[in-house]
Amino acid sequence: MTAVLEDGFRHHTWATRRLLETCADLPDAQLAAPVAGIYGTIRDTVRHMVGSDAWYLFVITGGRVPRIDEETMDLTSLRAAAERHAGEWHALARSQPDPDDDVVAHHGDGAESHARMGIRLAQVLHHGTDHRSQVCTALTTLGIEPPDIDVWAYGETVGRVGDGPLED
Repeated sequence: MTAVLEDGFRHHTWATRRLLETCADLPDAQLAAPVAGIYGTIRDTVRHMVGSDAWYLFVITGGRVPRIDEETMDLTSLRAAAERHAGEWHALARSQPDPDDDVVAHHGDGAESHARMGIRLAQVLHHGTDHRSQVCTALTTLGIEPPDIDVWAYGETVGRVGDGPLED
């Protein structure tokens, strides 16, 4: 049986992987081109996306998963980090964490922020979807066909969506 969160996090990591693969083929000028309405350049947005995943994992695992210095990372390094994160997200989803656990983020200035595990995990999925969408918009404005990374495409790819009954 699949844990209820597994599909969400498997989609999250699959979609990020596909988007990073698409971006790997872009010349530097396109990665660095400013695009109105998104986080920053494509490079800045994917750095933020992967770096934020590292931060969320760092907080949720109590520091067991290290943060990364995304500002200095190229796309190859970001892809490698995203692959490492994928295993962590899948393991976390399979563990079926208690959605009511209080997960504390300790900030550099000594402040703390508290959020329930369910909210932190929902934020991870939302954050990834939001920024992947922005990168797809940026690709479209550059005349590049973005990859199909929605949940239905993922479901079809892995055999969890179909026109008839699904096999177990």
